[in-house]
Amino acid sequence: MKLSSIHNVYFVGIGGIGMSALAQYFAKNGKKVAGYDKTPTPITNALKQSNIEVHFKDEVKNIPISFLNEEQTLVVYTPAIPKDHLQLNYFQQNGFTVMKRAEVLGKITENTFCLAVAGTHGKTTTSSILGHIMQPSKATAFLGGIAENYNSNLILGEDKISVVEADEFDRSFLQLSPNIACVTSMDADHLDIYGEHEMLLQSFRDFAGKVSDTLIVAKGLPLEGLTYAVNENADYKAFNVKIVDGAYIFDVQTPTEIIENIEFRLPGKHNMMNALAALAMADVYGVSSQQIKEQLSSFDGVQRRFSYKLKSEDVVLIDDYAHHPTEIAAVENSVREMYPNDKVVAVFQPHLFSRTRDFAEDFAAALSKFDEIILLNIYPARELPIQGITSEWLLDKIENPNKKLSTKQNLIKNIQLSNSKVVVMIGAGDIGLLVDDVKKALEKRS
Repeated sequence: MKLSSIHNVYFVGIGGIGMSALAQYFAKNGKKVAGYDKTPTPITNALKQSNIEVHFKDEVKNIPISFLNEEQTLVVYTPAIPKDHLQLNYFQQNGFTVMKRAEVLGKITENTFCLAVAGTHGKTTTSSILGHIMQPSKATAFLGGIAENYNSNLILGEDKISVVEADEFDRSFLQLSPNIACVTSMDADHLDIYGEHEMLLQSFRDFAGKVSDTLIVAKGLPLEGLTYAVNENADYKAFNVKIVDGAYIFDVQTPTEIIENIEFRLPGKHNMMNALAALAMADVYGVSSQQIKEQLSSFDGVQRRFSYKLKSEDVVLIDDYAHHPTEIAAVENSVREMYPNDKVVAVFQPHLFSRTRDFAEDFAAALSKFDEIILLNIYPARELPIQGITSEWLLDKIENPNKKLSTKQNLIKNIQLSNSKVVVMIGAGDIGLLVDDVKKALEKRS
């Protein structure tokens, strides 16, 4: 099926962050778009405001009549949808063209000059920074988070250049045809899909093999390509790093020049690495150093990536999507860099029973470094419970006496009982939906 011949696009799981970017893309390109998701969220609300029909009951009768023409309708689904889903089964059994999200993204971008960002951590922030750098060049960027500058996970440009987040989950990134790509990290993750770390590493090697022009990798990763690093020799090296008024000021040595006094406002060395990766990709593409500098200094971040929700003399509330031990450690380092003398409480909602099981010791070590820890129950997402794997089991492994379990209902009370100035809410489940209520309660306290 050629995308140009499609009139209708129906999404099963339209509220997913990657799915909703595609839904917006098709709607803005004149296609009729509708879809199903499990529950209403701010993302589905935004889609509805864009005149995209969304419903929340898995019944075939809810599919709009105009989408029942199999010759004119493309059906897109996410791997997170269960196999017994009624609507998905209806489409599969009645001759519709049914494609995974990654396949569709590959189709959209295969005839563009594609810049792809891969890695087990950092790809959403890096691709958002890169999308912002490339925006004056009229690139279209498909992001895995809501970029603050655009309040969207889609930066709509033209069809010549694309920026995509290359997702290793379910080997999705092997559907892409990248011209320039970077790999930010290759830590063990998604072992429910890959079984073992070596299989994940092999998928990254396979992805690297698909890159037609230039591969850029964080220094130290076992892949051949241009390297980038902070205060280490590399093809792209950040140095002379200073913190001025909460922003990083640094210089970058590229293969051809030194770019001086770059300003970047996201905290944490990992975010400076993300900025450096995006800079390297844009530089290889041919963006001027002036445009790179201007866009880096005006980048406002990504929602739920070290997002300040409250910042006063008395209390600070930070919201972050971290759901892997390495990411939690990066959040803790960033908090200590910004608030070295203040007490910090971390509220963490583990994401997936399998991930909690596979990385329990590392989660415990990363969380123990906070001054106080509040654990919510594990968010199951696509999984069924695993016997013995609970938040209480994880709590027992945390070597810090200032720790407790909490229900969502008691969370505000438990945060209020803490005398920490800095509250960090961490996790990839529905913890983000609790942040506004916590913010209101903390505003009253301060």
